[in-house]
Amino acid sequence: MSHPIKSKSIPYGRQTITDADIDSVVTVLKSDFLTQGPSIAIFEKKFAEYVGAKYAVALSNGTAALHLCAMALNVTKNSRVITTPITFAASANCVRYCGGEVHFADIDPDTFLLDIHKVRALLEQHPKSYFQGIIPVDFAGNAVDLEAFRKLADEFGCWIIEDACHAPGGYFTDSKNQQQKCGNGNFANLAIFSFHPVKHIATGEGGMITTNDKALYEKLLLLRTHGITKDASLFKNTPEEVAQGPWYYEMQELGYNYRLTDFQAALGTSQMERADANLERRKIIAKRYDAAFKDQDVAAPLSIPGHAYHLYVIRVNNRLGLYEHLRANNIFAQVHYVPVHLMPYYAQFGFKKGDFPAAEAYYEKCLSIPMYHSLSDDDQEYVIDTINQFY
Repeated sequence: MSHPIKSKSIPYGRQTITDADIDSVVTVLKSDFLTQGPSIAIFEKKFAEYVGAKYAVALSNGTAALHLCAMALNVTKNSRVITTPITFAASANCVRYCGGEVHFADIDPDTFLLDIHKVRALLEQHPKSYFQGIIPVDFAGNAVDLEAFRKLADEFGCWIIEDACHAPGGYFTDSKNQQQKCGNGNFANLAIFSFHPVKHIATGEGGMITTNDKALYEKLLLLRTHGITKDASLFKNTPEEVAQGPWYYEMQELGYNYRLTDFQAALGTSQMERADANLERRKIIAKRYDAAFKDQDVAAPLSIPGHAYHLYVIRVNNRLGLYEHLRANNIFAQVHYVPVHLMPYYAQFGFKKGDFPAAEAYYEKCLSIPMYHSLSDDDQEYVIDTINQFY
């Protein structure tokens, strides 16, 4: 049965800004600091506590976070790093920013996550010192089993960067039946998050690195701000040079300006007050979708404990037809992602169609339908009805 088309558009994801969020930003705008002020440390402390990590470093965006992680772990032109082809390009590009070599391993066709068996096979094809790192991605909000990846990484002498941009609040269950939150630092050397508007926590643009490694934390702080420090205990020049005056500072690394502003940090801190409630709302939305899509033409994702549901990805026949049908009804779905190894940039390194069959098969049918915590029951029902109407 047909239904009237919604006058407002329904995107695949969007931010929710409350009066409390606005008030928090206005307070900072009226304060003495718009950047490099106290709001940054408050946001970092709150976020570290939320994921259960010792340290957190706020940055201008998730891509900057990935770049600094690669720098902190000494990725160079001699480095080889493994990641998944089903991710945003930045997960791989961060290695290239440092001149390193990107290698892909295929995904698990059921979870859409980096397949640990394929990673092991790739590692075993080369000498133990051939690869330096692994970048697993908590795709769509589904947490990677980092305990298993840590064991594998240790066996082959690799570090781990967990790309947790999709999964704040998500978790996997370890071998001791304990919940391990994404980004808690218990298994990955470093983890990164994004605060883009479609993510769980929005700051406009923004990112965060979490870690339990103090040395890496201190290196990240230096790299975030041009490689410059004003901390006298860290100065490397002679006492005579340092004694010039209280204005003295040192540039000790070639760093970047990847700082987050104070008003963005204030917005992030305000948004975190609702993080748990918003995550629970996403889970309720996912359960409604699960129940609605039992038809063989619409394959729902696996329902896994700990899933943070940044995305709700269905797999369908005639994806283009459904995509256009949804747009005609003011529903704007999205595809996540075109496999990174099929990008023209990566073709220069020899990657081609057919290299990763599971990733390519996933891409042929995947479609991300509206999933955000302010999605109303009425709008969700409209999405479900519109999809069912097509099939």
